[in-house]
Amino acid sequence: MERLLAQLCGTDVARPLPLWEGDTTGHCFTQLVLSVLPHALLAVLSACHLGTPRTTDYILPFSPGWRLRLAASFLLSILPLLDLLPVALPPGSQPGTVGLEVLTGCVAAVAWFTHSLALWALVHSSRGRSRGPLALALAAFLPAPALVLTLLWHCQRDTFLPPLLPGPLGRVCLLILQLAAVLAYGLGWAAPGGPRGPWTHESLLSFESQETEVAEDGESWLSRFSYAWLAPLLARGVRGELRQPQDTCRLPCRLHPAYLARAFQAHWKEGAQLWRALYGAFGCCYLALGLLKMVGTMLGFSGPLLLSLLVGFLEEKQEPLSHGLLYVLGLAGGAVISAVLQNQYGYEVRKVTLQARAAVLSILYRKALQLGPSRPPTGEALNLLGTDSERLLNFAGSFHEAWGLPLQLAITLYLLYQQVGMAFLAGLVLALLLVPVNKVIATRIMASNQEMLQHKDARVKLMTELLNGIRVIKFFQWEQALGDRVKACRSQELGRLRVIKYLDAACVYLWAALPVVTCIVIFITYVLMGHQLTATKVFTALALVHMLILPLNNFPWVINGLLESKVSLDRIQHFLDLPNYNPEAYYSPDPPTEPAVLEMHEALFSWDPIGTSQKTFIRHLEVRKGMLMGIVGKVGCGKSSLLAAVTGELHRLCGWVTVSELSKGFGLATQEPWIQCATIRDNILFGKAFDSQLYREVLEACALNDDLSILPAGDQTEVGEKGVTLSGGQRARIALARAVYQEKALYLLDDPLAAVDADVANHLLHRCILGVLSHTTRLLCTHRTEYLERADMVLLMEAGHLVRTGPPSEILPLVQAVPTTWAEEGQVTNSGKSLSVENLEKATEGLEMGQSTDGCLVQEESKREGAVALHVYRAYWRAMGSGLAIAILISLLLMQATRNGADWWLSHWLSQLKAARNSSEEGPASSSPGSTGLVSPRLLLFSTRSLYIPLYKAASNGSSDVHFYLIVYATIAGVNSLCTLLRAVLFAAGALQAAATLHHRILHRLLVAQVTFFDSTPTGRVLNRFSSDVACVDDSLPFLLNILLANSVGLLGLLAVLGSGLPWLLLLLPPLSLVYYGVQRHYRASFRELRRLGSLTLSPLYTHLADTLAGLPVLRAAGATYRFEEENQRLLERNQRCQFASYATMQWLDIRLQLMGAAVVSAIAGIALVQHQQGLANPGLVGLVLSYALSLTGLLSGLVSSFTQTEAMMVSVERLEEYSCDIPQEPQGQPLQSPHQGTSWLTQGSVEFQDVVLVYRSGLPNALDRVTFRVEPGEKLGIVGRTGSGKSSLFLVLFRLLEPSAGRVLLDGVDTSELELAELRSQLAVIPQEPFLFSGTVRENLDPQGLHEDGALWQALEQCHLSEVTVAMGGLDGELGERGRNLSLGQRQLLCLARALLTDAKVLCIDEATASVDQKTDQLLQQTICKRFANKTVLTIAHRLNTILSSDRVLVLQAGRVVELDSPSALRNQPQSLFQQLLQSSQQGAHPLPAEC
Repeated sequence: MERLLAQLCGTDVARPLPLWEGDTTGHCFTQLVLSVLPHALLAVLSACHLGTPRTTDYILPFSPGWRLRLAASFLLSILPLLDLLPVALPPGSQPGTVGLEVLTGCVAAVAWFTHSLALWALVHSSRGRSRGPLALALAAFLPAPALVLTLLWHCQRDTFLPPLLPGPLGRVCLLILQLAAVLAYGLGWAAPGGPRGPWTHESLLSFESQETEVAEDGESWLSRFSYAWLAPLLARGVRGELRQPQDTCRLPCRLHPAYLARAFQAHWKEGAQLWRALYGAFGCCYLALGLLKMVGTMLGFSGPLLLSLLVGFLEEKQEPLSHGLLYVLGLAGGAVISAVLQNQYGYEVRKVTLQARAAVLSILYRKALQLGPSRPPTGEALNLLGTDSERLLNFAGSFHEAWGLPLQLAITLYLLYQQVGMAFLAGLVLALLLVPVNKVIATRIMASNQEMLQHKDARVKLMTELLNGIRVIKFFQWEQALGDRVKACRSQELGRLRVIKYLDAACVYLWAALPVVTCIVIFITYVLMGHQLTATKVFTALALVHMLILPLNNFPWVINGLLESKVSLDRIQHFLDLPNYNPEAYYSPDPPTEPAVLEMHEALFSWDPIGTSQKTFIRHLEVRKGMLMGIVGKVGCGKSSLLAAVTGELHRLCGWVTVSELSKGFGLATQEPWIQCATIRDNILFGKAFDSQLYREVLEACALNDDLSILPAGDQTEVGEKGVTLSGGQRARIALARAVYQEKALYLLDDPLAAVDADVANHLLHRCILGVLSHTTRLLCTHRTEYLERADMVLLMEAGHLVRTGPPSEILPLVQAVPTTWAEEGQVTNSGKSLSVENLEKATEGLEMGQSTDGCLVQEESKREGAVALHVYRAYWRAMGSGLAIAILISLLLMQATRNGADWWLSHWLSQLKAARNSSEEGPASSSPGSTGLVSPRLLLFSTRSLYIPLYKAASNGSSDVHFYLIVYATIAGVNSLCTLLRAVLFAAGALQAAATLHHRILHRLLVAQVTFFDSTPTGRVLNRFSSDVACVDDSLPFLLNILLANSVGLLGLLAVLGSGLPWLLLLLPPLSLVYYGVQRHYRASFRELRRLGSLTLSPLYTHLADTLAGLPVLRAAGATYRFEEENQRLLERNQRCQFASYATMQWLDIRLQLMGAAVVSAIAGIALVQHQQGLANPGLVGLVLSYALSLTGLLSGLVSSFTQTEAMMVSVERLEEYSCDIPQEPQGQPLQSPHQGTSWLTQGSVEFQDVVLVYRSGLPNALDRVTFRVEPGEKLGIVGRTGSGKSSLFLVLFRLLEPSAGRVLLDGVDTSELELAELRSQLAVIPQEPFLFSGTVRENLDPQGLHEDGALWQALEQCHLSEVTVAMGGLDGELGERGRNLSLGQRQLLCLARALLTDAKVLCIDEATASVDQKTDQLLQQTICKRFANKTVLTIAHRLNTILSSDRVLVLQAGRVVELDSPSALRNQPQSLFQQLLQSSQQGAHPLPAEC
């Protein structure tokens, strides 16, 4: 190489590439290094942009800046070729040889021509709106120094002085032209000009607002390697414009969920193993990444080996210069290639992870749509979506590490064998002995993981039920009882987490202590084998054993990740193996015999596949086309089960079922209406095209016009999750309207008349069931038998059996409490124009509380912006506990101090050995001032960790001295090991304490939150915090925070040793720190927003899955499963966009940090080579500097990465803190000072409202307007009124779920606003219209607080006619299932009534509690209520006015005012009274007599 360089440059072989010639740089150095290399780089960068795709919507003339740059670059591609002409002139016209000039000119011409083509491509692309890539512009200025230096060379050679030679003068002119062209290029870039106003940002933004760029697709390989395509995204992040998922870049096509779902479905078959399908879809691509991993691993050893060779070259000074140059180039190239390969490996693994994630989440949702009757609880399904899918995908990062780490281990052990021979086996045996110990620990961790996930499932499931029933919980003052149940689940979960954390700490400690113990064992074995232990052997072995830290420390985490993946895979596989809804197997393929549309024969159904639950048996049933068939029977007799059997929601054990035109689906209105969190119109249309005429007919038929007229935005009003802001009757009618709008041939109507008053029920019967649906086949379940007079046939169910079929006149008398007078056919009330007496104000109140005038109730989830605030870190510090946090920091500092102490002791040992060597040997190489000795190249080579000391060549010392130094070293290392253990244990304890505290705080705040918060906040949004964010605080945040703290103290220790040993190296830190700070600041601004957006877009996925599971029968009946799956794909795509952008941004940071580290090392090596050529290099110092540079950049990279990821994880703490601090609380009041502790303050039961005014929000009319009345102790008061009159507002104010704007409420003369909420609500009781049950036993649902004996519970059940059902379920300890699914709706209402019978409250509030029970049972229950609460004050909101005719007085409300208050008989005798008008309206369709008290 020296000869080639000398021939090219025309120099001496001894100095082929002189750096200086006279007063300027050597011309050959200038041309080769400062001209050829920059031009080559410019050519490569320009070539990367040649394929930039042209834009189709941008046809504008070029700006002056682009024109100038194009002209300058084209001119610069011609001038170097013209510069070659003077080469043919006589000698002296060129400063270098002909070969050098031709090479330089040709490379420059090719580079600028390529650059011109690249600029032409860019100006026709979307980047023509900006200045183009900054890197490309900067590369264009890199050759400028070579032009200046060449011009300086000509000046020194007096080219401008006479005699003027044409050759040199022509070259100087061309040189000046080239410099002028470069300046023109710079001017065109700096001042682009043009008429488009502000250049870069505004025009670019207007383009991006239409549609953001597609990530990665169509980009050059350089853009892919450098992530230059992320520039627009990062720019938006810095400007604070990443506010919604649409602001991120679009997914590349191979990551789009729709594409991935198709790719995965090609390998997925029902009943297949999930891992096989994932392998078939993505396995080959993933396994191919193993090659990248292997090459990266092998290159990891190139740095230390080349460093060793370079220091040997500098030290021995015998090798030719070309060897040194190759070592430097190899060191730089190896570092760059290793950085790129490892970065690309990490990026591609994350992409495969995202592909598998999309496939897994898609198949989980598709399975949810296909689930048969055996379904897991919603909380468990949400955990599969949120936690298990993430843990399963940890496999992608762990699998290649599982073989990559042993490979590193094997290579390191081989190098160790080269040093100490067979003695290394002693250390290897010790390491292998830890494997079974580690296996035991890993097994315990896996078992604890499984148990922890079960407890987590139970907690999330309980939280789901708590959120669904929060109103009832507040009415009954059960926050404490149910909160304790959640805390119990959390305590069990933390118990398992505690075991996992401490086992992890033990595992980490064992592997961290292993290198030190291994060293000592190897040294002792080496001495016992008869070898002399020398410093060379000691330090080389130490350096090699320290290389084992990474594979040995990481291996337990890798194994743990694989085991966690296995646990989650089994859970997901179990879910996927659940039986499917299979209509082909369920229904008979033969159509029913004409004119029948539905037939069942000898059919036996059950809710479980083996028939252990209550069975439904239909010997024979035939439903003819156009028939209205009524289904009646007692509570729990199987009416709803029969409809479920028709829709295929039960297991068919035997017999057959056949339905005509099955593919068209059913019109289904379930007993518990399922309402989406959307507008009323969207709920009714349910994905079907809008038909204005049909829509108006449906609204009229379902009596919704009057409701829509009073809602804030009509049918565009959002109704909240599960329709929480609507009354029960409104929900039932919207669900009915949805079914009617679908225009099906067969309708299954499960008691849609239960929640409405007689007036509306009449309307629904005549206008809807007998009107709009008159041409269809209808199955109608109801307890209100008076509405079945017009039925063609009535079925009588009893104990799950169809016992009788016949006309209404034959069947109805068997189930009616009192025979009715048959209404004449054709009697239709004009109720469509009259207002419903139903309880609609609940809806109006809920909507007024949260909605604006545009009808928007559920607001977009809030997202903090900017850096994570300091108070979030303080909150985590407080949650951990100041004492524990300080102890953790002290243990960290002690750990680092003892590690530095061990290094200092080795330095001391070396100095003693050197002193001994100097006193016994002649002619040792003296160390240079400021250094402590020469560095051995053979000992520096393996310094991949923070190597704080130079490794010296030293003579062997006496064995006693070696033993002494080894014992002291082992002692210090032992203390360091204890500090490491202390730090691991303390940190585990601190993380557990913080996790427990943060969960406790958010749960406590949630339980005392105002009801309005739950009305306007989707359950999925809250559950996301209790699931994903809590999981992050439990596991991910402590893991990353641990790494951050370790990196921080490691950097402190390194700086301390640097500052004391080589202070001049600290001069490099300020500029390096500034560069690092700039990069990480640019990165953090985007990454934290992307992390927040990722959490933000996860909540809708949760909500959508929970919604789907709740409304599965309706979805299938309406044929809407495909539309819901598309919606899931859309939500998943939004989340994947944010996840992908955050992953790509992490890799953007990683490649820059690694390349900066490689550049620093390469620069120091290059400088060392130049100094060596000048005879100035100190080999020992150079080796030390390089070893430090390697460790310092690695530590800074780790610090930035861990800090950024920790900050991203702190977003979860921020989100938990947001709920812990910002949720509006209920005013608690003050405890009542009773002179006799323990006695009830409410002894009489009088209720008095004094001028009570309730306004939901300023600008709205008063919901209650100066309401004043008094209820005497023991009095029975009925409350009636038209829609929006304020009936429910009375209960809300009485229980203080809402606070009055003025006036006060007195109970026994005590102002309720001065009472504690618990004290107030414990003295009141309520029977709500909608039954709320949670999963658990009958005992837990009846008496959550455990206040009553079993005898009292059985008595209450007997009075509510539930004793037989309870015995059949297994007694008081029988399980009710999720939301009481093992009971019918009527039985659930009876159980809620039983709760009220257990109370000792003096005031009872009833809200139409028996709407879903048959008439005979209803009459018995009314008598029970009259008898049981004879001496109690009872307030009853009436939907069916016959239930309050026996009241002492009736309160009539209108527009929030009291208009009538008198006895029922007195009001009935006033023809003009509002009560009499309401009564007449209701009696037109219903005639049952009131129960007498």
